[in-house]
Amino acid sequence: MTTPDTGADAQNGSGNGTGKRRFPVLVLLPLVVFAALAALFLFQLTLGGDPQKIPSALINKPAPDFSLPPVEGLSADGKPVPGFGREDLTGKVSVVNVFASWCVPCRQEHPLLEELATVDGIQLVGINYKDKPENARRFLGSLGNPYDLIGADSGGRTAIEWGVYGVPETFIVDADGMIRYKFIGPLSPTSYRDVFMPELKKVMAGG
Repeated sequence: MTTPDTGADAQNGSGNGTGKRRFPVLVLLPLVVFAALAALFLFQLTLGGDPQKIPSALINKPAPDFSLPPVEGLSADGKPVPGFGREDLTGKVSVVNVFASWCVPCRQEHPLLEELATVDGIQLVGINYKDKPENARRFLGSLGNPYDLIGADSGGRTAIEWGVYGVPETFIVDADGMIRYKFIGPLSPTSYRDVFMPELKKVMAGG
């Protein structure tokens, strides 16, 4: 329903009974805020910003309460590879790696995870993010399975609870189940040697 024009509208000769509607500016506000945040994130990742400086609210906080089933049909040495939950991240230092078969950078960093799996005193666990079981099995079958435990996060909810920006990402969790470090993006030989391993050794030493 429209309202009849009065006053200035009548003086301006608007005799069709309709006035100009003002566009609701507030409707655009959420879109503007989202665009600004997206632009900031893009700048951090692609325009020279260091993604490791993106803050994480979970650092020095307990790991989220979660429980992930195993990847269907995945086995190692003739035994099923179990899934895991928060209770499995206590008692020893854990490295939690978020990966997917469709993630090209995950393939690039995989040899470093194979090396990481040989480090004494830690357990390496994987969150298989939004993947199909057959693809995950093929991925690990061709590249090798460095993980002690693998949880299938088919819907991506657990990754959201961990504050994951994208895959791959790697967390260091101390023996008390506290998240102590987060590496965003794929590990490279340089970042593995100069950044990640010093942080891991610090946590292993109780620092």
